[in-house]
Amino acid sequence: MKNVFEKKNVLVTGGAGFIGSHLCERLLKEARVICIDNFSNSSSQNINHLLQYPDFEFINFDVNQPFKLEQFDELNKFKIKYQGVQEIYHLACPTSPKKFENSKIENLVSNSVGMINTLEIASQYKAKYIFTSTSVIYGDATGEKKVFKETDIGIIDHLSPRACYDEGKRFAETCVETYNQTRGIDGKIARVFTTYGTRMKLFENQLIPDFIINALEGKDLVIYGDENFATSLSYVTDIVDGLIRLMASDADVKVANLGGDSIVKYVDVANEIIKLTNSSSQVVFKPAMLFITKKGMPDLTYAKDKLGWLPLVRLEEGLDKMVDYVSANREALALQASE
Repeated sequence: MKNVFEKKNVLVTGGAGFIGSHLCERLLKEARVICIDNFSNSSSQNINHLLQYPDFEFINFDVNQPFKLEQFDELNKFKIKYQGVQEIYHLACPTSPKKFENSKIENLVSNSVGMINTLEIASQYKAKYIFTSTSVIYGDATGEKKVFKETDIGIIDHLSPRACYDEGKRFAETCVETYNQTRGIDGKIARVFTTYGTRMKLFENQLIPDFIINALEGKDLVIYGDENFATSLSYVTDIVDGLIRLMASDADVKVANLGGDSIVKYVDVANEIIKLTNSSSQVVFKPAMLFITKKGMPDLTYAKDKLGWLPLVRLEEGLDKMVDYVSANREALALQASE
């Protein structure tokens, strides 16, 4: 549906999550925002500051269940019946490394049923749609292959212990393209590489937030791999900017990489955090975990040409912001981690 009022209506699933909450906050500058989340891997603390805005509405709901936006009375103020929604950002998916073994079925459902449910909403309202996919669809980075283009076909073991996520994301991308082909929607895929920033949950084995809290407490900084374990890193506000630019792009833009433009070793990141916190902590290495894979770096040529996008936040700047955030919110973050 076309926007018939002053502002467009935008739906963000997983909007109380790490990236989703930053996206909701940014979208409020130009739109009415409907945030749907069931807190399976997120926190109300991420969006509490947004509840004061009349153009923001939170719905506690699991999008893996069938739904229609008209069923939520709290959305009457957004005139859904007449205006529908113009854009959908689909971020909802259980991605907790710590809880991965216990959320495999939820991953399967999210990457199949959840996709269909949200794509049906896009089809109903003829809304533009972005699915936040992942760099893991390219497979592991290797000595010969560390940089990935959108046209690369990844190799993934569809029967591996983590296939519900890796192969699930590939199927989810297929869902988007199938709806493009059969329903004529403008569905797009953002392949998001490793992202960090404020509002990441602590003690989820996502390394950087745990590095900071351990450094502040004088504990060891644990890397699940060896001294060569590395990845690209992009700050969350850069990713949000990329998603918004992708949504605004022409219909012929279907898939875009979003991520950092260099590869950094986690040991160097850990040592930088120790420096920023004036900590006496040491870096230690432990065996690799199932959900933490060898990710490479995106080729950003297409994103630069089609979206005018490149990451702007330098690693040192982003880490400095995170240290300030964790230092100021340690108690609240610890409580969030226990939820």
